[in-house]
Amino acid sequence: MAVDYDIVIIGGGSGGLVVASAAAQLKAKVALVEKDRLGGDCLWYGCVPSKSFLHAAKVAHQVRHAGRVGVHTKAPEINFSEAMGHVQKAIATIEPHDSPERFEGLGVEVIFGDGQFLDGKTFLVNGRKLTARAFVIATGSRPAVPPVEGLQEAGFITNEQVFSLTEQPASLAVIGSGPIGCELGQAFHRLGTEVTLFASRDRLLPKEDPDAAAVLEQQFNQEGITILKNARLKRVAVVKGKKHLYTEDDSQVAAIADEILLATGRTPNIKSLNLEAAGVDYDSQGIHVNEKLQTTNGRIYACGDVIGGYQFTHVAGYEAVVVLQNALNPLQLFLKSVNYRVIPWATFTDPEVARVGMTEEQARKRYGDVLILKVPFASVDRAQAEDSTVGFNKLIVRHNGEILGAHLVGPMAGELIHEIVLAMTYRLPVSALTGIHVYPTLSEINSKTALLLSKKKYADNEKLQNFLTEFFKFLRSL
Repeated sequence: MAVDYDIVIIGGGSGGLVVASAAAQLKAKVALVEKDRLGGDCLWYGCVPSKSFLHAAKVAHQVRHAGRVGVHTKAPEINFSEAMGHVQKAIATIEPHDSPERFEGLGVEVIFGDGQFLDGKTFLVNGRKLTARAFVIATGSRPAVPPVEGLQEAGFITNEQVFSLTEQPASLAVIGSGPIGCELGQAFHRLGTEVTLFASRDRLLPKEDPDAAAVLEQQFNQEGITILKNARLKRVAVVKGKKHLYTEDDSQVAAIADEILLATGRTPNIKSLNLEAAGVDYDSQGIHVNEKLQTTNGRIYACGDVIGGYQFTHVAGYEAVVVLQNALNPLQLFLKSVNYRVIPWATFTDPEVARVGMTEEQARKRYGDVLILKVPFASVDRAQAEDSTVGFNKLIVRHNGEILGAHLVGPMAGELIHEIVLAMTYRLPVSALTGIHVYPTLSEINSKTALLLSKKKYADNEKLQNFLTEFFKFLRSL
């Protein structure tokens, strides 16, 4: 049967745009369907605005504490609307790269509308029936809203509304202690908002190394952020214009705030797609795919947040490349599989928290006896020079030097992790990190940490130590 397109992409976020751009440049006939704006969560509500907002907050914090290095000035005067103006400027500067005009210039037919599958080979949008050799679902995710009594009536914001605020809330209750909750909670506090952070577990960042999370918690405590641990929001009531939040201990108010920011996870955008008609299986976590990123309908692929798993822009981009190669494969032979062995990520709090590979617990469970190499940033001269000594680098390795995981918490952790990512990707031993590093730079922490394995092996080798002692004694006697 003849079809209209080589590939139809549903969703104009990070994953969908990568597939559309590359496919068009390969001269495939491409249609891109988006119900709102191109750019997705990353451009409008996630990566770009949040990092711009965090930058403004960090500048305020640095000014406030400049006296530590002998620079004395008045406390910063925060103009919240101007800070949000900086956020919107960053979005506006980057947006043309994701604009319809750019993609149309590449040869992509951009269609705005909310469509659905009619069957396994037809997608309906704006009354048009689109057929294709392959479809890609890249519709992303949206903030999950927990079923909390009184929450809807009281009102709340998520990352989809927070960067549109024109007035700064005097007090903010942040529900959730994952990356979004921690990043935005610290940023609002640094800009002058009184912040209470609700953590449903006994620590921040539950997916990160416990030691790294503890460093961040200590920083939050020093800055004056209120952290409520094991605090699950049960109900919300509005009293005299203020939002009263109650946890499972319903006998007293856990917090009173002007605004509530929800950061309680994500849910996939699949409801309106009529996936049943297309023969595509899914559940509350997302669309089911195999290692080729095919759904249960072999001609329909999916990538990014909509399949659950690693919900990061860079992972969506990686998955999009795999989808592209497979979806355009004319014979459907030798399809490429995804490989999640080396997936890094970072939380851009201050200090930053970055991770790749296994946690210590996961490594011990799989391999038993592993080595933990750990160096504090306080031992790095550049960190001392810049008064940024909080945190550490932890490498988890096998006795043969294989790197199983890395956890950094400290200045520029999100940048420093990439040297380790490269080593793990090409299966280089930890000794590969001990090469020459520019002095003085923060990157020395990687070489210092890696060097611990050689030091440990030497310290544990009594025969070698005795031989060297006798050898140099002999040389001195000549």
